Amino acid sequence: MFSRRNAIRLGLTAGAVGAVGAAGGVFQSLTSGTQAVAAEPPAGPPAVTPFTVPLPRPRVLAPYRRTRSADYYAVTMRRARVEILPGLRTEVLTYNGTFPGPTIRARSGRTAVVKQINALSAPTSVHLHGGNNPQDQDGGMMDLIQPGRSKTYVYANRQVGATLWTHDHAHHMESEHVYRGLSGLYLLGDEAEDALGLPSGPYEVPLILRDAHFDAAGQMVYTMDDALNRTTILVNGAPWPYMKVKARKYRFRMVNSCNLRIFVMALSDGSPIIHVGSDGGLLPAPAPSPVVVLSPGERADFVIDFSRYAPGTQVTLANMLGPGPTELVGQIMRFDVEEKVTDTSRVPDVLTTLPPLPAPTVERSFELRMDEPGTGHLAYINEKTFDHDRIDTEIAWGSTEVWTVKNTSTTVPHNFHTHLVQFRILERDGMPVYPAEAGLKDTVLLFPGQTAKLQLTFDTHRGVFPYHCHMIDHSAMGMMAQMRIS
Repeated sequence: MFSRRNAIRLGLTAGAVGAVGAAGGVFQSLTSGTQAVAAEPPAGPPAVTPFTVPLPRPRVLAPYRRTRSADYYAVTMRRARVEILPGLRTEVLTYNGTFPGPTIRARSGRTAVVKQINALSAPTSVHLHGGNNPQDQDGGMMDLIQPGRSKTYVYANRQVGATLWTHDHAHHMESEHVYRGLSGLYLLGDEAEDALGLPSGPYEVPLILRDAHFDAAGQMVYTMDDALNRTTILVNGAPWPYMKVKARKYRFRMVNSCNLRIFVMALSDGSPIIHVGSDGGLLPAPAPSPVVVLSPGERADFVIDFSRYAPGTQVTLANMLGPGPTELVGQIMRFDVEEKVTDTSRVPDVLTTLPPLPAPTVERSFELRMDEPGTGHLAYINEKTFDHDRIDTEIAWGSTEVWTVKNTSTTVPHNFHTHLVQFRILERDGMPVYPAEAGLKDTVLLFPGQTAKLQLTFDTHRGVFPYHCHMIDHSAMGMMAQMRIS
């Protein structure tokens, strides 16, 4: 378990200690409480020996048409049987038949037109998480694509380069749909980022993290709010993979696509990881840290310099947070270092300049709470469960607001995600944020009792958009509300 003492030993700043210091006790409580009432679990799948499966790279989706200003893509949502556990075929829900879905590489200022065809038996809605899009292109929870129908999403990409991702958002179905595979990367690049000289090409690697619970036949088992049994860790759809790396710098574009699991990750030798970006794009400056803390929906953009290792070295990316057996959830993947090669990439001291924070005109407070384990299955924002016919927050277009968000649950962590806008985290529990959270964000992690103060400016699109917990089972249980910008 990750403890406050371990956080201090690893050299985290005060903000990072606050973000993860309570985690050990929280998850110990959650796990032990679940074990006390749970029946004997069903037989699991055949054991997978960690670090025996090579890391796959998600396929990059090619546009079927290109014009001077736009790229056109076609995606079909359909069932497929894929090999996740060696020697077994698992039925999953997919974009274009792959698990995870294919990656779209878009460019800032260049439009991407994506036709989504629903060949499944249930309605879907495709949300570009982190995207600045109008209401009818946002992929909201009630804007459904019925079976046998399609919808064309138009993304103008009027925002800076960032690691974004797509996932299903059909309300009351989003949790299971995402769990069974409906997610994929959307990497948005721009010229300013290109000019920095960060590792690129084969040395820029997406890492899509998630967990799953498999039965003896290798099929995914879905149970709402199951934090305990999803103990198979997958990276790019492979269980505990290994990756051969040259002794040089690599850039990793990581997304936590889990429904519930929070990761606190570190290299097994304790050497630093250099954060260069978060949810909404690049950080102002590189932020070296021994850990990467990532809750569901959050992204981390970081560089690891493998030139410090001798060829033949094996370095594990470990996870220091439960719930689950350490031999399963305590490790994520392994890097196998090969020979040194020429490396002209760099990590400059200045990555970007964030716009100044305008003076806020409105302050609001939000409380996140859910029924504690064993007491029910509802979740609330300001003591209300989601109602798509209700507008919870009226916002004047062009305004800047400060939102104070508190997790009032006693044992359960939450996070908070806003559609449409990227925000800045001003403070956590009255303390400055740590450097890896100093950039643009759309999702913020809150352990029980924690409070975060966020600043948001609503100056792009008018309309109705949701905000919700992105521990997506909690969202499906009602921890979601709507804002109207007018």
